[in-house]
Amino acid sequence: MKPILLSLWVILASLATAQTKNFAQYVNPFIGTGGHGHTFPGATLPFGMVQLSPDTRIDGSWDGCSGYHYSDDFIYGFSHTHLNGTGVSDYGDIMLMPTLNNKSFYQKEYGSKFSHKNEKATAGYYQVLLDKYNINVQLTTTTRVGLHEYTFNKAGDASIILDLNHRDKLLEGEVKVVDDKTIYVYRKSEAWATNQKIYAKIQFNTPLKITSTKTGSLQSKKFDGNQIALAFGKKVKKGEKIMIKVTLSTTGFDGTDVNAKELTTFDFKKTKENAEKFWNKELSKIEVKSTDKDKLTIFYTALYHTMIQPNIAQDLNGNYLGRDGKIHLANNFDYYSVFSLWDTFRGAHPLYTLIEKRRTVDFINTFIAQYEQGGRLPVWELASNETDCMIGYHSVSVIADAMVKGLKGFDYEKAFEASKHSAMLDHLGLKAYKANGFIAIDDEHESVSKTLEYAYDDWCIAQMALILNKKEDYTYFIERSQYWKNLFDKQSNFIRPKKNGGWATPFDPKEVNNNYTEANGWQYTFFVPQDINGMIAMYGGKDKFASKLDELFSTTSDMTGRKQVDVTGLIGQYAHGNEPSHHAAFLYNYVNQPEKTKNLVHKILDEFYTNSPDGLIGNEDCGQMSAWYVLASMGIYSVTPGSGIWTITEPYFDQITINLEDGTKRIINKSNYKDNQYLGFEFLKGKEIQPLTETENIVTAPIISALERTFKDKLVIELKSDNATDKIFYTLNDKKTQVYKKPFTIKESTTVKAFINNETKKSKTISASFFKKPNNYSIKLQSTYDPQYHANGPDGLLDGIHGDGNWRKGDWQGYQGQDFEAIIDLNKIKSISSIDVNFLQDSRSWIMMPIKMEVYLSTTNSDFKLAGLLEKTPDPFNDKIYTDDWKIKLSPIKTRYIKVKIYNYGTFPKGHLAEPFDGISYIFLDEITVK
Repeated sequence: MKPILLSLWVILASLATAQTKNFAQYVNPFIGTGGHGHTFPGATLPFGMVQLSPDTRIDGSWDGCSGYHYSDDFIYGFSHTHLNGTGVSDYGDIMLMPTLNNKSFYQKEYGSKFSHKNEKATAGYYQVLLDKYNINVQLTTTTRVGLHEYTFNKAGDASIILDLNHRDKLLEGEVKVVDDKTIYVYRKSEAWATNQKIYAKIQFNTPLKITSTKTGSLQSKKFDGNQIALAFGKKVKKGEKIMIKVTLSTTGFDGTDVNAKELTTFDFKKTKENAEKFWNKELSKIEVKSTDKDKLTIFYTALYHTMIQPNIAQDLNGNYLGRDGKIHLANNFDYYSVFSLWDTFRGAHPLYTLIEKRRTVDFINTFIAQYEQGGRLPVWELASNETDCMIGYHSVSVIADAMVKGLKGFDYEKAFEASKHSAMLDHLGLKAYKANGFIAIDDEHESVSKTLEYAYDDWCIAQMALILNKKEDYTYFIERSQYWKNLFDKQSNFIRPKKNGGWATPFDPKEVNNNYTEANGWQYTFFVPQDINGMIAMYGGKDKFASKLDELFSTTSDMTGRKQVDVTGLIGQYAHGNEPSHHAAFLYNYVNQPEKTKNLVHKILDEFYTNSPDGLIGNEDCGQMSAWYVLASMGIYSVTPGSGIWTITEPYFDQITINLEDGTKRIINKSNYKDNQYLGFEFLKGKEIQPLTETENIVTAPIISALERTFKDKLVIELKSDNATDKIFYTLNDKKTQVYKKPFTIKESTTVKAFINNETKKSKTISASFFKKPNNYSIKLQSTYDPQYHANGPDGLLDGIHGDGNWRKGDWQGYQGQDFEAIIDLNKIKSISSIDVNFLQDSRSWIMMPIKMEVYLSTTNSDFKLAGLLEKTPDPFNDKIYTDDWKIKLSPIKTRYIKVKIYNYGTFPKGHLAEPFDGISYIFLDEITVK
C-alpha cells in the first residue's frame, strides 16, 4: 500500500480573489524572542530589506543572535538589519539611539532601561518607552526604508546617536554630511558575513546639528575610519517629536537615493497603516478558522515568521551587489539574500512553492546569479557572502522541487549545470564521498550527516536530469543517492560513522559528537527522505521499521557527548527544536500507521508552540520552525522535497483555505483531507518519477576491521560484508589482488584496499591504513581526556600520526578545565635531545593554547627533576584556527621517564564568545615526539 498522500488541489473554488481580512491582528512578534527562539520583535515587511528593531544584546552571544532577548531590560539602540532565529550572530547595521542631555558615546551609558509593560509590537510596527530619557520610540517601515518617530516627554538637549561600532566589527565606515537634514552612511563590517557592505541615507524631518563626535571635528562634512560615532541634536520642548527616515541599499549612495523614493513623506500613521495592509495581503494567502485566539495567534505569527526572510537585496531599479563584489542589474527577477538552506529546504521552501511561487522563481534565479558570479550555488548565503555554515548543497532541493512542480521563469538547463557543479566539487568531504561512496571520520568532520545529505541532494539532481532527459546524469546521481547504505550497520540498525575502513567504536546512538551535524545517531538514522522504501527494506520490512520509529519516540531523552544547545524539544530521541528530526513523525504514514503520525504531530503542535516569548522550542532558523507549524497544522508535509508529493495527516484547524497567486482557492478541512489523495503529481514528463528498481541498487562497500589502527608487533585484519555470498577482493600495499577467505595478519605498516565484486555488480574500493609504531614507548596519563576527543586513547599521543587543522575529525586529544600531565616510559634509559608537543587553538570552539609547558626527567620514575619549560601568552580573541609546535631542547641527557606538564589557559575573559556559557577552555594536543 502506498503512503497516504495528498494533492492540495482538493476543491476547486471560486476564482474571485478573497477580500483581505485583518490577519495581522493575530501576529505577536514577541513569540520566539525568549528562550532559544532567537527572533526579533521589530518592524519589517514581508521579505523586506529593512528589519528595524531594538538591540538588547551587543556581545554576539548565542541567545543574542537576533540582537534582542526578552529577558533583557536594556536597549542599546535601534538598528536596521536583523537575523530571524539563526544560531550565529550578525547584522545590527546603521544603529540610531535617541537620548536626552547625554554626553557619552559609551554604549552602556547612552543606552536605556525599558520595561515590557511599556513595549508593543505588531506586524510592521514597534514601540517602546526609554526609561532613562522618557522618550517614546515608534518604528515602522516600508520594504527599504525604516521610519522612526521619537517623542520627547521632557524638554532638554536631544541627541540622536549614530554609532557605527555596533555589534559586529567595523572594517570601514564613512559618514557624509550633506546638510542639517541629510547624511549618507557607509558601513563595511565583519562577523558571520566577513565582507558585508551596506549604505544608508538618513533624513531628519527637522534640522539637526552635529553636537559631538567620537573622532573628527564638529565642522567636518566627512568622517571615515573604523571608529565612528556622531551625535545629531537640538533643543526640544516637552512633547516635541523628531522623525527620521533611513533608506538602505547594498549598491552605494546612489542606490539609497533610488530607494528613498519608496517613502517620500514622514507620515508615520500612513506608513504604519500601509505596512499593516501589506502584511494582511501576505497573511491572507492562508486562512484558518478557529475559535481559539491563541491558536490563531500562533499560526499567523508562524506564517509571519516564514515571511521575514529571505530578504530583498536589490534597489528599486534592479541593481544589486553580486557575489563577485560588483554591481549587477537583475533582469526579470528580484535578487534576494539570507538563505538558511540547511534549515529551510525541509519545510519553508516547499511552503513557498504553494503561496510564494513567484518568489520561489526569484530565489532560484538568485541562486543561478550567485553561481555565475561566485562560482557555486549558495549553501548559507548572507549579504552576498558565503558563510559555508551547515552542510549539503540544498539549493538543489529548492530547484528540483520547483522543477517537479512545474514552476516556470528560470533556466532549467543553467540550474542543472549549477547543481551538478556543486555536486562535483572536491571540498567538504565530497572527494572521499565520490571515491568511496561515503565519508569517513578520517576524511571530514560531521561525516555521517554530510554523507546522508549529499545523497539526498544527489537524488534531487537525478530528478532534474530525468525531467531534462539526461539519462547518463540520472543514472550517475541516482546511484550516488544510495550512498547512505554504506553507513547503515545492519547489526545495530543505525546509520553510524566509519573510521579507517571499519565502523567507528565505541558507538552510542545517543551521543552528540562531531560525526553528526547538531544531532546524534538516533536523529540522523531516519534521514533518508529520497529512499524511504529502501530504508524500510533495510530494516526488514514495515513492521520492523515501525518498531524502530516507536523506539525513537519512546526511548530515554538523555543524551551523551557534548552539550548541543540546538538539540531541544525532545520526545524520546526525536528533537523538534532542530531540523534533522522534522520529517520523522510523518514516517508512520509510510508503514500504514497514520494514527501515530496524527497523534505525534498534534502533540508537537500543542506542546512545542505557544503564544509567549519562549513559544518556540528551538531556534526559528529563518522560518523553518514556523514553516513546520504552518504545514503540519494544515495537515500536510513534504517529507521529500523534489518529489512533488505531500504526505498528509488530520488538519489541526477545522478549515484551511489557501488563496493562490493565480486567484484560485484550495480548501482543506477535517472531513475532506483524505479525498483525491493520489492526485496532483504534475511532472513535466506527464508521469511520476519512477522509483529505483532492484537492479539499480548499489553494492555496499566492505568493512575492514581491526582492533587498533596502530600496533607494536602484529595485527589481525578481518574483512566483512552485509551478505555472506559477497566475494571480497583485497590488496596489501597495492600489490597482488587476492580473494578474501579468512582473517590475515600484518607485521609492517600496511594499506589494505578492498572491494566486493559479485560478477555483474561491484562496490567502491575502500582503503584502510595500519601503522606499526615507530617506538615501543608507553604513556600513563595523569589527566582525563574528554571522551569525545580521545585520539584513539593514550597511545594516540605516541603513534607518530599527526592530526591536521580539522580537529573535528578526532585526531586530537582534548582536556577541558584541567592541566595535562603524563609520564612517558622509554622502556630503557636513552639519551634524549628534545621534547616536542603539538597544540591547536580554535578559540571560537573553546580550544586554547596552553600558557606553560614543563618537562621533568627521571631514571627511576620517582625523583623527577625539571629539565626545561616554555611559557607563552595566547590571545583568546584570536579566532583563527592554527597549530603550534612547542619544543623544549635539551643538552643530550640520559633518562628513562619523562613527565610532561601542560597548563590550561583557564576561564575565558569577559566579552569572549564562551564567557556567557561555562567559559572553561580546552587544551588540544595531538603528538608528543621524543628525540
